Amino acid sequence: MTKIIISGGGTGGHVFPAIAIADAIKAKRPDADLLFIGARGKLEMEKVPAAGYRIEGLTIAGFQRRLTLKNLSFPFKLMASMIRARKLISGFRPDVVIGVGGYASGPVLRTAVAMKIPALIQEQNSFPGITNRMLAGKVQKICVAYSGMEKYFPKDKLVLTGNPIRQDMKGLEDKRNEGLKEFTIAENKITILVIGGSLGAGTINRSVLNCINSGKPAGNIQWLWQCGRNYFENLSNELNASGINNEKSDIRLHAFINRMELAYSAADVVISRAGAIAISELCAAGKPVILVPSPNVAEDHQTKNALALSERRAAILLKDSEAEVNLPDTLTKLIADKGLQEELKRNILSMAVPAAAEKIATEALALIQHGKAD
Repeated sequence: MTKIIISGGGTGGHVFPAIAIADAIKAKRPDADLLFIGARGKLEMEKVPAAGYRIEGLTIAGFQRRLTLKNLSFPFKLMASMIRARKLISGFRPDVVIGVGGYASGPVLRTAVAMKIPALIQEQNSFPGITNRMLAGKVQKICVAYSGMEKYFPKDKLVLTGNPIRQDMKGLEDKRNEGLKEFTIAENKITILVIGGSLGAGTINRSVLNCINSGKPAGNIQWLWQCGRNYFENLSNELNASGINNEKSDIRLHAFINRMELAYSAADVVISRAGAIAISELCAAGKPVILVPSPNVAEDHQTKNALALSERRAAILLKDSEAEVNLPDTLTKLIADKGLQEELKRNILSMAVPAAAEKIATEALALIQHGKAD
């Protein structure tokens, strides 16, 4: 039996691609035994079992780039995670290990390569993280979403696959009516979908509130708004206190949207962060989008991701520092300009990379061999 470990997570941008890769592996090798390894307390510990896969957790947490007391515990958590990773790998005895990024990916991949187990990493961004750059010389394959990555990785290990997205993102045009019904939104109104990532985004939430309070854009507008779990209660209270959020409201506020494919299918315009997987899903969805890159990520990679689209007129880029003031007018102009909407839709669709999960699954399965990695 083929045994495979998939490691990583922390946010939806790592978790959902990992599940997509697992699904693609099972489609190719139905008898494959898959084990996920994630970080305790993170999104993967909920979403992976919901997708039907086993998961084990490590105590690892991220190293804070600013001075903080949390960093004092980091070496101990890292050591404990390395020990547990070795125990899990030794017990499961995988044929190949796949790293998708996130807190758990580092300890698991480091341990796997030290044990001479074939390994593959999937780099989602146009500028790779420190962990993947450090692992690049030790793994056998590096699956990337952007060309020109030989600047950071050994050229002979690179495979341009694109970023994996959820299988249910296919055929969105046929799911519109189901999406309207799922979120109880009207067919004859312009639907603005707001997604700040799985954890939410404070700037986007405040910017959308400014739109709603200012009445911009005006007209036949309704909002489908994933605000994040950390923001949901306060936003609900604020909307309720203002009398905006009621049974006749045109606002559908959600902490988290599970059926994101239906949300995309119902949307006419999207406001989003610019994480790598969000970008890949937006390309597949083919909707006019305003991107507000998060400034709170390593190496400012979300801005680089957004520029890759805006420079090809496939999206509108709005800086995080300007979003609260400028989103109402930017959104108003986009909704009024049907020609611009069509141009954005056409260009973003042209950047979609189909079958990325299947390509990564093929590369991982090809690494399986008798014996250990070199």
